[in-house]
Amino acid sequence: MIDITLQNFEADLIHASMQQPVLLDIWAPWCGPCKSLGPVLEKLEVAYGGRFVLAKLNSDEQPEIAGQLSQAFGVRSIPFCVMFSQGQPVDGFVGAIPESDIRSFLDKHVPTEDALEAEADLEEAEAMLAQGADPLSALDKLQEAVAIDPANDAARLDYLKLLLEMAQHEPQRAQQARLAFDPVAAKTLSDTRFAAVEQWLKAAEAYPQARGEAELRAAFEANRRDFDARYALAQRKMVESEPTQAMDELLEILMRDKAWNDSLARKTYVAILELMSKPLPKAAPEAAAGKGALEIAGPATVAPSDPVVDQYRRKLSMVLF
Repeated sequence: MIDITLQNFEADLIHASMQQPVLLDIWAPWCGPCKSLGPVLEKLEVAYGGRFVLAKLNSDEQPEIAGQLSQAFGVRSIPFCVMFSQGQPVDGFVGAIPESDIRSFLDKHVPTEDALEAEADLEEAEAMLAQGADPLSALDKLQEAVAIDPANDAARLDYLKLLLEMAQHEPQRAQQARLAFDPVAAKTLSDTRFAAVEQWLKAAEAYPQARGEAELRAAFEANRRDFDARYALAQRKMVESEPTQAMDELLEILMRDKAWNDSLARKTYVAILELMSKPLPKAAPEAAAGKGALEIAGPATVAPSDPVVDQYRRKLSMVLF
């Protein structure tokens, strides 16, 4: 349990909630219901074994923070509890409600033990890959994370990508990737990350039976409108970890026929850009040090720029528009 003030608001509440949920209990010494709610919340923090952090804010001593949160949620009484997650206030409740209701509230926002275990496996696998360790060890960790928590999209995406990186020299990895992808195939309709991985997976599945590069080049050099051959070469380049060469071939198709094969060249080009794009950086708590202004919502996180990705985005824009 921590006490929140203007000085530690960003570091211990906003930025801390990027790592795990933080439940803020807004109370006052004169409030009778606050005195009965407080011990219940403290007991639950222990019972949940570190799956959330309990923070307390004395509204008499910190009226600015209490006032902004009360205004944001349209609440004028205490005790008032606000759940912070990923740097944002996401939900809350008012009054000394029963413990069973508090547990129901927490279970909507607090990760399960399985989810935490899967997240630990994911972080370990990412550290292994960053340090250049054996990718098979990282693959085992990611497979375990997906098995423990099938809803962990980050773990599943990392698992799929690592399998597909191996598929050029180990074709059976594409079959493993298909088994891991099919349960979440519907996500391609709403999540560009899964849509991108699907294009890579299709390329990896086609790779073992695909014509060689020389034969493909001869085909479309003989017939500039042999888009099937040029697209097959782009797929080869995806599997062979040559994304810019793949996009160069796709641009050749787009310059001649933007709508070819239900816009398949454009969709694949966009998929490659998505696969090349760096993920959003995780917020660092120390970044809040020294700030004096109160921010109820955390600062926006911006993905780092990649000059190659930016260049190929411009190329696509010039062809399409």
